[in-house]
Amino acid sequence: MTTKGTPGRMVRIDDATWAAYGEMCEAKGTSRADDIRRHVHAQVTAWRKMQAVERRLSKNNESASSDD
Repeated sequence: MTTKGTPGRMVRIDDATWAAYGEMCEAKGTSRADDIRRHVHAQVTAWRKMQAVERRLSKNNESASSDD
């Protein structure tokens, strides 16, 4: 089943952890799906920022090497 045009994904998580995660999400006032989406989005955003920093550093190092 899809929500708002996004494809469904499958993850493998043991039953006890999934149940506890459901309780935790309920206590936080969110759904498992929303919590997972927010976590993944935050991780990807951080990774993309790190990739951009690494590209800039690499570019700066190449420029410094060619100035010698």
